[in-house]
Amino acid sequence: MYTNIADIKIPDSKLALGAAELLREYGDELLWNHSHRVYLFGALQGKQANMKYDPELLYISALFHDLGLTKQYSSPDKRFEVDGANAARSYLQQNGVSDESSRLVWDAIALHTTIGVAQYKEPEVALIYSGVGYDVMGENFEVLTEEVRNQVTTAYPRNNFKNRILPAFLEGFKHKPETTFGNIKADVCGLLLPGFKPTNFCDCVLHSPWQE
Repeated sequence: MYTNIADIKIPDSKLALGAAELLREYGDELLWNHSHRVYLFGALQGKQANMKYDPELLYISALFHDLGLTKQYSSPDKRFEVDGANAARSYLQQNGVSDESSRLVWDAIALHTTIGVAQYKEPEVALIYSGVGYDVMGENFEVLTEEVRNQVTTAYPRNNFKNRILPAFLEGFKHKPETTFGNIKADVCGLLLPGFKPTNFCDCVLHSPWQE
């Protein structure tokens, strides 16, 4: 396992290594590489912006951020982001981490797909959001040099990530597509899930039980 990429250290505390073991056990190569790229791209943007953040909490947030897609952590009725956040909070609390730090990690994971909100919260939350956006959609692509990008993707290869991640998303919540209401993952269901009809907010308002 790499210890330093593009001048960003991979945390190696007992807590960090334990979280990495969980990702190794219940995730796969796609999530392993993606989660580490999210950490590195988030940390690199934080360094560039001179942001103060806790690398260990940022790393653990990155490791858990997509674990809600896995059978081990997926619930029957919650958003996958919340499943991952709940798993991370449980892990941290079991290891004696403070409620405040656990809440910060929970927020970072639960909000990592929430456009227009996460980037305005604490650095750890904002940087997970930025790291995800960078790796998945290439947001703010030019803020990092090609040399830096290559260092990250050499250590943690993309391996056709662009075409593999959408089916991986769907696999994680195809049994509960209703949890994508009001969030960007409804687009995944719309593209890949035959017969999917997204819930419409306006219909919810106009057909509410209020008599007026």
